[in-house]
Amino acid sequence: MDTPSGFTATTTEETLDPPDWADVQVLSHRIVDDAVAYLRDVRERPVWREMPGDVRDFFTASLPQSPSPLADVYGDVVERLMAYPMGNIHPRFWAWYMGSSNFTGALGDFLAAIQGSNLGGGNHAAALMDSQVVDWMKQMLGFPQSASGTLVSGGSMANIIGLTVARNAKAGVDVREYGVAAMTKPLRFYGSDQIHSCHRKAMEALGLGNRALRRIPTDAGLRIDIDALRKAIAEDRKAGFKPACVIGTAGTVNTGAIDDLQALARVAAEEDLWFHVDGCIGALMAIAPENAHRVAGIERAHSIALDPHKWLHAPFEVGCALVRDGASHRDTFAVTPEYLESTPRGLASGQWLHDYGLQTSRGFRALKVWMALKEHGVEKFGRLIDQNIAQGHTLAGLIEAEPTLELTAPTSINIVCFRYRGDGQAGEELTGEALKALNTEIMLRLQEEGIAVLSDTTVHGQHCLRVAINNHRTRREDLDLLVRETVRLGKEILRSR
Repeated sequence: MDTPSGFTATTTEETLDPPDWADVQVLSHRIVDDAVAYLRDVRERPVWREMPGDVRDFFTASLPQSPSPLADVYGDVVERLMAYPMGNIHPRFWAWYMGSSNFTGALGDFLAAIQGSNLGGGNHAAALMDSQVVDWMKQMLGFPQSASGTLVSGGSMANIIGLTVARNAKAGVDVREYGVAAMTKPLRFYGSDQIHSCHRKAMEALGLGNRALRRIPTDAGLRIDIDALRKAIAEDRKAGFKPACVIGTAGTVNTGAIDDLQALARVAAEEDLWFHVDGCIGALMAIAPENAHRVAGIERAHSIALDPHKWLHAPFEVGCALVRDGASHRDTFAVTPEYLESTPRGLASGQWLHDYGLQTSRGFRALKVWMALKEHGVEKFGRLIDQNIAQGHTLAGLIEAEPTLELTAPTSINIVCFRYRGDGQAGEELTGEALKALNTEIMLRLQEEGIAVLSDTTVHGQHCLRVAINNHRTRREDLDLLVRETVRLGKEILRSR
C-alpha cells in the first residue's frame, strides 16, 4: 500500500503570501490612488463603451500555469477591466434599477476580504456586525426588535427567503419533512400584473409552479386593484385552492408604482394571508423625510425584501430579508448536524446565521453597509432618496415641456417612462413598430456615444424608454443633457431615413 510522503528537512513549503511585503505595499498604495481617481473623475468618462476585439480576445486566454508579477496582473486589470465597466457608478447611468456604490463601501469590501471571516455564524465580531446591520434595517422599516432577518445576495434572493417562510407557514403540513406533494390544497400567492419576474422564479423553485402566482390587474396608477384581489381570493377558495400570501410591491420595476400597502395589510389580516412586501426598489423610502408616507403600511408586513445596494448605495452585492416572526424564519431553514452544533464557550458558542437562509458559507456583506452608515448617518441617505425622487419629477417636467417627447406613464417616484414621438415634420406620423424602432435606436446611440445608459420597457402596450434615477451622483445638468441629446438623436435618425 502506498503511503503519503512526509515532509523532509529539505522540503520547501509554499504560501500565497508575497515574498516581499514591501513591494506589495507600494503597489497597494498605487491601487488605492488609482481607485480614488477612478471615482473622482467618473463624470469625465463615457458612461459605457464597447470593448474592442483585442480586449474580448484577452478574456478567452487559457488557464495560466506559471506565475506573473503582480504589477503586470494589475496592469491587465487597469487596461482591460477598469476601462470597460457596466457604468452603473456613473451619474448618467439610469438603466434597470441599480445603486451607484460609494468609496467607503468599497473600502469596507476590501477590509471584509482582508479579515476573511465566514459569516455562517459563530462567536466573532463580524457575525455581531452582520446582526447589527440587520437590526438597523429593522429599525429603518419599523419592524420590532423581535423580528429576524438575513443579509443575502440581492432582492431576488431576499424575496425567495420571505416567500419560502410564507409557504411553510401556510402549507398546513410539514413541508420540510414531506414536501409540497403532502399539502391537501394547492397554495395560491397573489401579486399585481407588474410584479417582478423573480417571484415567478420563487414559485418554481419552491415547487409550487408559476400558476400558483396569480397576477392581479392594476389600476390607472399601475397599483394592484384591491377589489380584483378580493374577488380572486374568493374564486380560488371556491375552486379548492388555499390562498396563502399576498405580495405587495413598494416600487414596481416598470414605473415605480407603489401598491396600497395599508389596504393590502387589511386584506391579509381579514383573509388570513401572509403579507410579503417586495421593497427592493422602494422600501427604503421609509427613511426619506419627504417620501416616507408613500410606503406607509410596510411595517405591518410579515416579511420584507429590500436592497441596500440600491438606495443605500452599497457596492454589489447585498440584499436583506426581514421576517416578523423570527421563530418561523429559523424553523424554515435551520439544520443542525453534529459538526455544526453550538458549544457553551469558544468560537461555536455564537449564533449560527446560516440558520436563516440557504447558504452555509456566507460572505461578510455587512461591513460595507455598516461603514457607510456610520460615516454619513441614516438621515443623509434619506435625503438622497428624496433628492432622486425630486429629480425624477424634474425630468418628467422637462419631458412634458419638450414637444417632441411624451410621458408614457405617470411618474410616481424616481422612474420616468417616456418616448420620442417627433414633431411631425418628417412627413409621416410614426406609430407602432416604427416608433419602437426609433426609440430603441435612440437608446442604443445614447449608450454607444457614452452619453447616458437607459433601458426600455412596455407599459400598457406602449414601448418606451425608461430612466431610473437611483444614483447619488446625478445632477440637474445631467437631466438637461439627456433631454437635449434625446431630441438631437431623434431628429438625426429621422433625417437619415
